[in-house]
Amino acid sequence: MISEDERSMHVMVGLIVGRVQPDNPWSGAYWRPVAVLPAPPSAEPWTPIGVEGVTERFYAGPVEIAFHRTETANYRDNLESSQPKIWVALRAEQDEPPIEIMAVTVDPAEGEALTEAGTQTVDVVPMPADIADALAAFVAEHHVEREFHKRRRDHADPEAFSKRGQKRGEEDEE
Repeated sequence: MISEDERSMHVMVGLIVGRVQPDNPWSGAYWRPVAVLPAPPSAEPWTPIGVEGVTERFYAGPVEIAFHRTETANYRDNLESSQPKIWVALRAEQDEPPIEIMAVTVDPAEGEALTEAGTQTVDVVPMPADIADALAAFVAEHHVEREFHKRRRDHADPEAFSKRGQKRGEEDEE
């Protein structure tokens, strides 16, 4: 499902996550994103899908991905990479469901920024062709090439904060 307003477009997708049970007595199970489906299926959230190796897969539920007009340069860079990606941030919870889906994005800069929080798991999954096509169409319609302007720093005046002729401990005579 795609909805669009004047500044952004929203795409509903389905998220598949996996609970990985490592074959290691010192390590507990952890959650990670496994895949994004181009459209949410009719299954209920947290429906078990199956087991592959040490990973038990679940359909986590529908998730919205937003495409913003101001980020088209980042989207274009993602699409031009060898394998376009989707960044997914998850946070472990003590209640059910066992994880919270914090964010899903196709913006590489936003994906990198999600890793700075430190309390969540951020991983990438391949971008399905249907989502890549929708993103490419969005970029083609809304991208405006912006000229890069390097900012120059103002030269600081080293005397700006000093009081000339005044010795340490003297006060102004005003």
